[in-house]
Amino acid sequence: MSRWSTFTAAVATMLGATLGGLFLWRSIRAQKRKALKVPAAPEPVQAQLEADFTTTQPARPELTASANQPVTVPLVSTLIQVPPVVVSSSDEWEMFWPAFQKDLLVYPVLGLDCEWVSVKAKASAVSLLQLATFSGHCVLVRLLSFREAQLPLPKGLMGVLSDPHVLKVGVGCYEDGKRLAHDHGLTLGCTVDLRYLALRQRQAVLNNGLSLKSLAADLLNVTLDKSLELRCSDWEADMLTQEQMTYAARDAQISIALFFHLLGLNVEPRLDAEGETVFVHLASRCQGLVDVPFRGRCGGEGEEGERRRRSRKSTAESPESGDQQVPDPRQNKRKPLGVGYSARKSPLYDNCFLHAPDGQPLCTCDKKKAKWYLEKGIGELVSEDPFIVRLLFEPSGRPESQKDYYLIAKENLCVVCGKAESYIRKNIVPHEYRRHFPAEMKDHNSHDILLLCTSCHAASNVHDGILKQQLVEEHSAPQGCEVGVRLLEDADRRRVRSAARALLSASDGMPESRREELLSIIQSFFCNSHQDVTQEMLQRAAALETRIFNESFVSHGVKVVRAYAEHGLPGLMELERRWRQHFLTSMHPRYLPPLWSVSHNHDKYLRKYGEDLQIQLN
Repeated sequence: MSRWSTFTAAVATMLGATLGGLFLWRSIRAQKRKALKVPAAPEPVQAQLEADFTTTQPARPELTASANQPVTVPLVSTLIQVPPVVVSSSDEWEMFWPAFQKDLLVYPVLGLDCEWVSVKAKASAVSLLQLATFSGHCVLVRLLSFREAQLPLPKGLMGVLSDPHVLKVGVGCYEDGKRLAHDHGLTLGCTVDLRYLALRQRQAVLNNGLSLKSLAADLLNVTLDKSLELRCSDWEADMLTQEQMTYAARDAQISIALFFHLLGLNVEPRLDAEGETVFVHLASRCQGLVDVPFRGRCGGEGEEGERRRRSRKSTAESPESGDQQVPDPRQNKRKPLGVGYSARKSPLYDNCFLHAPDGQPLCTCDKKKAKWYLEKGIGELVSEDPFIVRLLFEPSGRPESQKDYYLIAKENLCVVCGKAESYIRKNIVPHEYRRHFPAEMKDHNSHDILLLCTSCHAASNVHDGILKQQLVEEHSAPQGCEVGVRLLEDADRRRVRSAARALLSASDGMPESRREELLSIIQSFFCNSHQDVTQEMLQRAAALETRIFNESFVSHGVKVVRAYAEHGLPGLMELERRWRQHFLTSMHPRYLPPLWSVSHNHDKYLRKYGEDLQIQLN
């Protein structure tokens, strides 16, 4: 073969290899581009929204998250047709919970509302809790049924209510959380009031106010039935009517529909940033509104807004005036966080000093106490500024070191934010636990009393509720309204009372068979089946006290302290340490007094009493 032939063959081989490599590179690149167009479904599922919802069946649509069929938010007309599920026991909850979880993986948001009975303007405990997912899937939890049967609430329910990564939306949902905590010991977190979202949307036309009914009419073109008969119906009845269930479910379903509408997610495709979860995306759209109580419009309404405010009282009793029962506590004027607290009118720390006869500093105290020693003639004034009193007798104890917490002058300011006015005392270890501690751990405990401004104090109490709920679950120690635990519901008396109230309120329009059934219940209770039920008997039955004293009642605080006391002195020190650390972690105080410590006095207790101290709780 000639030299030119060899050269030509080499060039042809190199050119062929180059073209082959280029072809292979382009094939691989095309496959990668194709793969990038199909997004994987991370956890939780990143759902992509569409403008329209094509399913028109009233049943709950099947939900899938794939590139070919993205998850969509149903139209309101479809969402409110999904029938609710009533839950009165843990078994019923467990049957329903998996489907609920599936929806929360797509959109971690719940529409929330509560119902209760008001008698003579006094609200009873929350009887019904409504929760709805984005698909319209709604559960009606009959909370009083669990209480009457003395059953614990499902862990799944308690978990999702307190979950900081699941938004709860509604009108007055923050206030509903307060009622749930008070009545049932439930912790509700991560709430967003829809009225704030409505006020934030400048283009939203709000002609009728900010109630749920008004928002539904103005924004969704949906009319909610808020008749007085439904709002004030018996939510504690043994069986809820179909009208009651529909009414209750609609409130929660409309709440979540309003949420997506106000964020524009029902008409605008959502494009996530890389690595962004659904919750992060939704929470970012509600920045500054999470767990904030609604305080009403601050201005900008003009004469029309003033007119509505003035007429609100006169329409409070109208069947169309609100979204809850009359009187509606949500219509009270909202105050800024902490305004309801009564601030101290004088400083907590006067920073006066007591000295031993030999001049050794003993402690700081307030001026009133220091002057008491002078008035009794058992102390003498050493200095006016600083105010120092030297005792004329040997004290029962002296500081072990001059670096002692009680020898340090303290500033009168909020230990969290540094605000120097409107402060009040904060018990770092709540009184409901401290009051049951043995006397050895209650002497000189001013270390755990700090100053907080009213806003920080209110915020700290909210965080305390989370730790209290953890203690509830750890030690099976019900928390909340003492009456709700100390007094139990008598189911038979409750049935008689409900029957009498139904006969008194709706006897004329009641079917004869139902009327006879209710009359027989009342006759059986009064042990006189042959005597006709009189109006007097009906009045007595309607006013029956249905609660009986629970002789085995043990308060939440006692139960928790007993559990820690089983481990002796170290156990109680651990409870004390846990609350102190909780305050540091939740509030991040920047102005704590020097030498404040989560282990304050613990070494002293062990040296003085030993680990085997016999614990006698108060």
